[in-house]
Amino acid sequence: MTIPDQVPVQRYYDREFYDLERKHLWSRTWQMACRLEEISEPGDFVEYENAGWSVIVVRVTSGAVKAYYNSCRHRGVKLVTDRGSAASGFVCSFHGWCYGLDGGNTFVYQPDLFSAHNRSDKDLDLRPCRVELWGGCAFVNFDDNAPPLRECIEPFASTMDRWHVDSMRTEWWLSFRLPVNWKLAMEAFMEGYHVRQTHPQLLPASARKLTTTYSTDDKLFANERRATKEAQAAATVGMTREQFIENQLSLMRIYNDGIRGVYHQKDIWVAEKLRNMELPDDPRERAAEWRRRLNEEIVAWSRAAGIDVPDLDDLQGQGIGGGVHYCFPNFFLLPGLSSTVSYRVRPLGPEECLFEIWSLARYAKGEEPPKPLTPEPMTGDDPRTPPVPAQDFANLPKQQLGLHAGGIEFMRLSDRIEGMIGNYQRLVDGYLAGMDYGQLVPAHAEVSGLIDAPVKNIGF
Repeated sequence: MTIPDQVPVQRYYDREFYDLERKHLWSRTWQMACRLEEISEPGDFVEYENAGWSVIVVRVTSGAVKAYYNSCRHRGVKLVTDRGSAASGFVCSFHGWCYGLDGGNTFVYQPDLFSAHNRSDKDLDLRPCRVELWGGCAFVNFDDNAPPLRECIEPFASTMDRWHVDSMRTEWWLSFRLPVNWKLAMEAFMEGYHVRQTHPQLLPASARKLTTTYSTDDKLFANERRATKEAQAAATVGMTREQFIENQLSLMRIYNDGIRGVYHQKDIWVAEKLRNMELPDDPRERAAEWRRRLNEEIVAWSRAAGIDVPDLDDLQGQGIGGGVHYCFPNFFLLPGLSSTVSYRVRPLGPEECLFEIWSLARYAKGEEPPKPLTPEPMTGDDPRTPPVPAQDFANLPKQQLGLHAGGIEFMRLSDRIEGMIGNYQRLVDGYLAGMDYGQLVPAHAEVSGLIDAPVKNIGF
């Protein structure tokens, strides 16, 4: 890819390009393998699969998690599928070879049948896979020489630490099998330019006909996309205090119905108690005061209930008050108020992927929900699909087909608000070219972060 705001369409369906990604990208990147609440007790394990690799992620003790390649060291049979509990270790279903939670081989039937060079201790133990923990998740990397996880996901990690994402737990988890390339599925969530057409219900009614949503002032795109203050103010000009508050509550309900997780039902309950609050007359001051008071009340309510929650108003003041945050190569967090949505995308082939959505909420100690089970993948048009992602999923198959139609050679990106797409695509190229981590890791820091980003210099 030679022009950062022009992405060749072959990257989304070419088998050779997909095979290069399998060989050079997925083999060297940190990937979110599971939520830690999935493996809450010693012996609990999950299988993580991606691009042909399969690993077992297992809780060995209350404070230790390990990962092993999911292959018996005898003749390669997979030891586990999906998830379960194996407090006494793993047993191969073919010939009964056994392994402890520490990966060590504990039993070989008639070892005297094997030559000495095929039964040395180091060869019989399960092969370990790199695993590190962050943000309530276990991440794996198939490259033993990769830099540590945290080094590869900064500043995303530090930003999300301020949201206390490590204390959140799975409220619900959905999975979708989509007939599109994994990168197309991700890119639908890397810019807000599509909201006006695809999700009009997410805009205030008075703003839906606005023809200008983004500023043309380059300074506003230095770090992140910002909707113009003029457009925001225009949406509430002329409203009474009561109308403004009802408008805010209505939007919160629409988001809750559309995806949940971004605005949780608990947030709405707290907001409804603010119906009679005093607000300034100036539209901009009114919106700021509403958000400040809402943040304050949600924090107070949560902490009184014994729920860990950061100072939301402080986060807002630091400029990290929500939004969609991307972590290379395939992980997203969308912090809201008292909850967060998370996305993970994995390839199933050149033109098929698995798209997963988590709603992560905060709970008082002892009130956490039971450990989540692997969801059965649905189609994007399944009636159980939340309305907002359903709208995105409706576009994606048409986009995949359109790339084959012959009328487009490359995607024409806005260099101001769709730059993240070109940025991460060039980082993918860096992996495919076999660049060393000294070049790749600094590029990670430029690529990850808030969406609606401009084209950046990623170092190559």
